Amino acid sequence: MTYNTAEVFVGGAVLAAAVGFIVYAGQIAGLGGTGSSYPLHGSFRTADGIGVGTDVRLAGVRIGTVTDISLNPQTFFADATISVPDHIQVPTDSSLLISSEGLLGGNFVEIQPGGALENLAPGEEIEDTQGSVSLISLLMAFVGNRGSDDNTAQSAPSVDTALP
Repeated sequence: MTYNTAEVFVGGAVLAAAVGFIVYAGQIAGLGGTGSSYPLHGSFRTADGIGVGTDVRLAGVRIGTVTDISLNPQTFFADATISVPDHIQVPTDSSLLISSEGLLGGNFVEIQPGGALENLAPGEEIEDTQGSVSLISLLMAFVGNRGSDDNTAQSAPSVDTALP
């Protein structure tokens, strides 16, 4: 069997591209060795749009991921565990929110740091949480309130008719 050098070159290029895509996918998924991290917990009333692997951001910068999410059968809240790098210390009065990237974007977990001098230890819980907000619920509330305002304005007597 004879091999053409062009075939060997193309095969090597395809193999290098495949390895490059695998490394890139691993970095995007957070599988790279970025250092050690510690877990923090939070409990949400509603956790729509997040799951294991969802980004955790601080000041808009991705610092970690959601590592576990499950339903607490006693409280009926969604208990989430997030990973935070060891070099980032989160104050004890911080907030944990589920935020949206926009109308068509996905959700992410956002840490809003507080001003306390003490920091959370690994495994502690962030007490102040805010679950995801449903866009449909907001629109329905807006439409419902707008309709009730119109009906109220129409049924109220005018000043001209109330005077003799």
